[in-house]
Amino acid sequence: MNIVVEKLPQCTATLRVEIPADTVAKERKTIVRTYTNKARIPGFRPGKTPLAVIEKRFAKEIQGELTEVLVDAALKEALTQESLKVLNFGEISDITFPEDGTCSFHSVMTLAPEFQLPEYKGIAVTVPSADVPEEEVTQQLESLRERFADFTPIEDRPAEIGDFVVIDYTSTVNGQPTDEFLGKPAGYLSGREGFWVRLEDQFFLPGFAAQAVGMSPGDTRDITISLPEDYPVAALANQQLVLATTLKELKLSVLPELNDDLAARLAPDKSMEELTALLRENLAYERERKISDHKVNQIIGHLTAQLEFELPESLITEETQTQADAMVERGVKAGMGEEEIQAQQAEIFAAAGQQAVASLRTNFILREIAAAEELGVDDKELVSNLIQIATSRKLEPKKFIKDMQRAGRIDGVRQSMLIGKTIDFLVEHATVTEDPDAALSE
Repeated sequence: MNIVVEKLPQCTATLRVEIPADTVAKERKTIVRTYTNKARIPGFRPGKTPLAVIEKRFAKEIQGELTEVLVDAALKEALTQESLKVLNFGEISDITFPEDGTCSFHSVMTLAPEFQLPEYKGIAVTVPSADVPEEEVTQQLESLRERFADFTPIEDRPAEIGDFVVIDYTSTVNGQPTDEFLGKPAGYLSGREGFWVRLEDQFFLPGFAAQAVGMSPGDTRDITISLPEDYPVAALANQQLVLATTLKELKLSVLPELNDDLAARLAPDKSMEELTALLRENLAYERERKISDHKVNQIIGHLTAQLEFELPESLITEETQTQADAMVERGVKAGMGEEEIQAQQAEIFAAAGQQAVASLRTNFILREIAAAEELGVDDKELVSNLIQIATSRKLEPKKFIKDMQRAGRIDGVRQSMLIGKTIDFLVEHATVTEDPDAALSE
């Protein structure tokens, strides 16, 4: 069998195969014999039908099976002969059976990236203390107070930093309505009615709070926001966004006392001391999870910083769409409207593309480490994990597993488990140092 592989950029390769006539004839003879033994042709006893009749009667079926068998055998031999890591053999094309009895075809394959693993054991990792800082407990308690705040109208003074304002606003850029300037909906940047804003920069556009100070209910003011160079909506970077703002209401947030009455509103039969202990326990659990993620982020960052390799364009496209869909779903859950999503479509896909490349590169590195360490997920582990997933979703396990099999998603679960096992291996073999001043990555 003559197999020629030519590797091309972006993890692709052409495969050209020529199968000798004797191999083709042998496989064809085997297939025809099978049809002879099974065929039921009127006028002939089973197994006694002449070959010429069989070949004429089942010509299309025999040719289809012959092609499938030859192609499958050739692809397997190509994998072994060329030591290829093929992700997708592509569409087999130009299948020919010339008069000399040979068979030939070719395809454009997608290959796994090729790279040399760096040292991955003993990666240095720095983490903060697992002890919960007291300021985090205090911050949680303040957040609870804010949840139960009362809002009273302010009538004896204009707006100050920290106040809550209810505003109507519309926006322009270079004298044009923002939607018109962008040529598409700008979402909340275009304007809102009855919009609640706390006059602090972190709660709205930078610079808005300071310029709104001094306004009273009924006042109208143009507030100019200087958008930064790295603003997510590229067309608005370095632009002046002018908000024609009318202040409708001015309110003061009145926080309740931290006492047992407040605790009872949050958790019946709990005192403030008990509630604080519960908050501390939850914060400790969350901090432990963040520290674990922090270790993983450092390890992955260390590995990806040392490796640069091409990725299959088809995988990047597919993963970019997956990441973009996930971003949109998170945006919808966070309250983004269709207009806002449309306005940020280009930015969403740009960010999704970057995440796709990072995710794919990480995935290939981890899979290579798993292979090097001979890590795997056996059927018992797989079934146990599927049962856990079904139970968490309140589904009947057997039906859930069958549905996953029919949908072709079992292998994906196995691969996800393998990636998780590989990450656990890297964390276990990392060199961890505790530093009280270390910051947790978000």
